[in-house]
Amino acid sequence: MMQLRLGWMMGVAALAAAMAAAQPADTAPQVAEGVVIGSLDAVGYVTLSRAEVLSRVSLRPGQRFSAAEAAADVRRIAELQAVDRAYYSVEVTNGQVALTYVVVEKNLVRSLILRGNKGLSDARLTRELTFTTGDYLDVFAARAGRDAIEELYRKRGYAWAEVTLNEAALTVGQVEYIINEGPRPKIRDVRFEGNHAFKDSELKKAIKSRSKKFWVFQQYYNPEQVSEDQQKLIDVYQKNAFLDVKINSEVLFGEGKKTATIVFHIDEGPVYLVDSIRFVGNTFFDEATLRQEMRLREDFYFSQDRAEFDAKKIRSRYRAHGFAEAQVELKRTFLPDARVAVEFEIQEGSRFRIGEVVIVGNRTLQDHSIRRVLDEEEFEPGQWYDADAARGDGTGNLEEIVRYSVVAESAVITPAGDDPNTRDAVVNITEGQTGSIMFGAGVASDSGFIGSITLDQRNFDITDWPDSFGEFITGKAFRGAGQRMRISLNPGTEYSTYSIDFTEPFLYDQPLALNVGASSFYRYRESYDEERLTGSIGLEKRYRDDWRRGVSFRGQRVRISDLDYDVPKEIRDVEGDSMLYGTRFYIRRDRTDNRYLPTRGYHFDAGYEQIFGDFTFGILTGTQRWYHTLYEDLAENKTVLETKLHAGTVLGSAPMFEKFYAGGIGSIRGFDYRGISPRRGPDDDPIGSDWLVMGSWEIAVPLGSQRFLWLFFTDIGMIDSGPVRSSVGTGIQIQIPQFFGPVPMRFELASPITKDDDDDTQPFSFSIGALF
Repeated sequence: MMQLRLGWMMGVAALAAAMAAAQPADTAPQVAEGVVIGSLDAVGYVTLSRAEVLSRVSLRPGQRFSAAEAAADVRRIAELQAVDRAYYSVEVTNGQVALTYVVVEKNLVRSLILRGNKGLSDARLTRELTFTTGDYLDVFAARAGRDAIEELYRKRGYAWAEVTLNEAALTVGQVEYIINEGPRPKIRDVRFEGNHAFKDSELKKAIKSRSKKFWVFQQYYNPEQVSEDQQKLIDVYQKNAFLDVKINSEVLFGEGKKTATIVFHIDEGPVYLVDSIRFVGNTFFDEATLRQEMRLREDFYFSQDRAEFDAKKIRSRYRAHGFAEAQVELKRTFLPDARVAVEFEIQEGSRFRIGEVVIVGNRTLQDHSIRRVLDEEEFEPGQWYDADAARGDGTGNLEEIVRYSVVAESAVITPAGDDPNTRDAVVNITEGQTGSIMFGAGVASDSGFIGSITLDQRNFDITDWPDSFGEFITGKAFRGAGQRMRISLNPGTEYSTYSIDFTEPFLYDQPLALNVGASSFYRYRESYDEERLTGSIGLEKRYRDDWRRGVSFRGQRVRISDLDYDVPKEIRDVEGDSMLYGTRFYIRRDRTDNRYLPTRGYHFDAGYEQIFGDFTFGILTGTQRWYHTLYEDLAENKTVLETKLHAGTVLGSAPMFEKFYAGGIGSIRGFDYRGISPRRGPDDDPIGSDWLVMGSWEIAVPLGSQRFLWLFFTDIGMIDSGPVRSSVGTGIQIQIPQFFGPVPMRFELASPITKDDDDDTQPFSFSIGALF
């Protein structure tokens, strides 16, 4: 819309210049040419001031008049936003020129009127406009507003809505839209006829037209959506080998078009099978190697999607081994009886090593911050040019790693040069916003309400001290080395945390991370208050096969205060301050396909920490999570099974604040937070277990998309006292999109199956959080 407005203004300026040249004046400009200017004035302005108009002109009293300069002045005046057109007039009196610039200002939007709208309010409709009362009237913006309002009506189910702009009223500054809403048919039903391969319930998941959304919200007929759904159904059938499928849609309206029944008529046609698969032109890889991970198989279903996937897979295999210019052409031959002969014609091309790595586009990011990421991935001079990881469009795995590691908006790696044996790699970086201040809030059944203020700089440079206070204020200091500095303030009603963390991801330019941090933690417990002040330092080594191992050290002061008078001895004994010094060794591996919503793979983490100080003991823990896709519907939404196993044990004698507790979100649901524990004292206060074993199985079923999931789960666990605890339950998870990744909201309802009489139960649990 702004482009339309700007284009119109430029057009007005050009028109004004043309009019100025043709504008009649009291005295012809040629008569006044070269005569001294005696007076200078401006007239016709309304919202502008005389000074604003004359500030755009170059001619002044005392100068000699020039028609060319006056025309240039007019063009500059016409560039003012408020000006519709301008011209000048001259009059020679007593041997001097009286020069007057005449301004005709644009009209204003003096009133904005909507007539005929009943289903949508004035406030909702005006949100579609790019102007409001008091703005300069732009006829193109007014017409675009008409189209925007009409489009909104279409989306809201008013398929026959018409919006008319009263253009005659524009001359007096009145923008008037006359709306004929027409009927708004409710979708009564969506039916399918002729489908045999897929059930109605399966096809409904692939389309968006439906009578109710989430079984509650009424949906309305939208002809554009029906057309999209028709094409979506064709795509679904063709992906499943029904290449000749024909689908037409029919809409049956009720009386007065108050309701609509959508019917999709389907002629499925035959199922196409793969007759044969041939490879032509391959010399580097044999046929057996190329067939690995292919989706097509002889005598199995053929689809264009599977064939194109296999062609890309073959090309990727070549490009990953240095054949940066390899091409694969897919050829199909249709045979009788719905069979297809498939041929992959391969042009291998030359095999290249990496020549030079050239980095461009980075302004604040230092070159070595980018090169060390490439070196860790073994993309460096002399190595084979992996053109699959560096695809040249920003979607390659290496490009994604670089983009994420240096917090760039994009990272594109393209081959360059004409050497017969090498290709230079040009890494084009588009820098993103590396620093941010985030404000947020959350509430959970386990922890109450908590606020959040986070300052995060992911392109930090601890050595780049400011040369002036101005550099510090403007953010030009402490930037460029790819380090991370994060300060987080999280005050809450039941617990509060405050922390500052520094990370050098490439210590000595090696895949070795240095983490240094300090934090404060305060929590109101059942019968006492717990406060922790912690300083920590750690090193973590990364490996190519996704394994990581590390060592971390912590020094921590734990303060137990404000005890109830009748707390058990285990709590009374640790009242006051305790000093702990711990060294933890750990290994971990993440092989999941998505960090936010994994559908396959696993995550493993295990470690041992030895504690010294006021207490001496060890803590051994391990966690394994598996993810497996159980089912993928026709809309490519995945039902995922997550299996989790967690175990931990204390070696030696640990204070109660370092022992294990179970129950609550992320633990055994259906029980209160820390509701599973050995207990002592008259109030049955939890004192912690020396060991813990937990397992859970959770199935996440998408409700139309992966953003809305229906959860079914069972949890089980044991501690060093009492029976096995277990529960079953269900819940809803909603993914809230954020710029750094989705934030989940969870609402869970669980019921214990087996429990101890002393356990605290909590059937309903929830967790809600968002940043803004």
